[in-house]
Amino acid sequence: MSAISKKPYAWVPSLYLAEALPYVVVMTISTILYQNFGLSNTELAFYTSWLYLPWVIKPLWSPFVDSVRTKRWWVLSMQLLISCGMAALAFTLPTPFWLQGSLAALWVMAFASSTHDIAADGLYILGLDTHQQSLYVGIRSTFYRIGMLAGQGALPVLVGFLHESRGWTFEWAWYAAFLVVAGVMIALYLWHWRALPKVESATTLPHTDNDGQEKDSIATAFSSTLRVFFSKPGIVAALLFMLLFRFPEGQLVKIASPFLLDDPANGGLGLTDTNIGFIYGTLGVIGLLAGGLLGGWCVSRHGLRRWLWPMVLSISLPDLVYVYLAWAAPELTAASSQLPIISTCVFIEQFGYGFGFTAYMLYLVYFSQGERSTSVFSICTAMQALGMMLPGMIAGWMADRLGYTGFFVWVVACCVVTFIVTAFIKVSPDYGKEASKQQ
Repeated sequence: MSAISKKPYAWVPSLYLAEALPYVVVMTISTILYQNFGLSNTELAFYTSWLYLPWVIKPLWSPFVDSVRTKRWWVLSMQLLISCGMAALAFTLPTPFWLQGSLAALWVMAFASSTHDIAADGLYILGLDTHQQSLYVGIRSTFYRIGMLAGQGALPVLVGFLHESRGWTFEWAWYAAFLVVAGVMIALYLWHWRALPKVESATTLPHTDNDGQEKDSIATAFSSTLRVFFSKPGIVAALLFMLLFRFPEGQLVKIASPFLLDDPANGGLGLTDTNIGFIYGTLGVIGLLAGGLLGGWCVSRHGLRRWLWPMVLSISLPDLVYVYLAWAAPELTAASSQLPIISTCVFIEQFGYGFGFTAYMLYLVYFSQGERSTSVFSICTAMQALGMMLPGMIAGWMADRLGYTGFFVWVVACCVVTFIVTAFIKVSPDYGKEASKQQ
């Protein structure tokens, strides 16, 4: 092991920066890209929602990532593949087949990114001892958020600058932006090639013999995980909660940016990519982080059960800000104070989401406790991705038929679904409290 790879601060921050960048491009930036290129809400929401699929089916191939090659090899290979996918995305945009080409490139990056997630988390566990894992958990989270900030903030700002100030077309502005990200991913790949620890070798990994014994063991392990998952108490209520808790959010997240960018003649707010980058990449991320930190602190003081319903209200009621923005759009687009008002509304919604989402993620951890907890949790996160994918697919169609105001009213009405599925789950009164508070 090199001197650099022995120092976690040399590779943990950059590893989770590399994990965040492709995810935010695939899941968030793609909707802004397709809105700029003129796709309807129906089309862009449907196409980009399918990109959740690799995270939905991630548990199916995670055993192979664990048993074939090393985690280091998978991390480096996926970072190189993501770099190539990002460059391919850039090169397809100025061509007549930009839609087919960009979707193919995004699909490659989605599968590579979800595989990278598996390997990066495995390398984190293998490369650090228990004390170091606890010490660096905050650092990995911080740099993941920095990657989100860079993607949601810097990329749209760069595109907005090139388009609005330099007169570049959207095709060439996004071309340049994605090449920059491809360059960043290449730089991260080269750094990690030197810095990542070598904690596994060919002799420590399981291999498949001629009789297929290892394949059978992997299949057996997966089927055993499914048995444990579906035999847990309250599985029906838990599944409904995992799939439907985010039913309103799965629709809102696909239409929020297109609404802010759309022409006022269509009911949108007519913001620029630069505005979007500032609002979501700075104030939005700050609100999300602040809400999440406060949520974690509250649960540690009094437990998840006590804060469950306040968090449900927190993730649901702020959706009303979009009803207000859509209703007041004609006045807002003509007002000089438009940007501060919109920024405040987005901050409120993101803060509420960060606070409320704490309950959802902690419940997944709570449900996963016991036998095969890590594997069960991976199935829970797959259900989480499916719960975002399915409502996202219909969001654009609903928005195009109801109009923005009607759509956001519909999203708020869908919060009733969140309330119903929450009412049926059961959580231990002490879960989440500090040990000293459980006495």
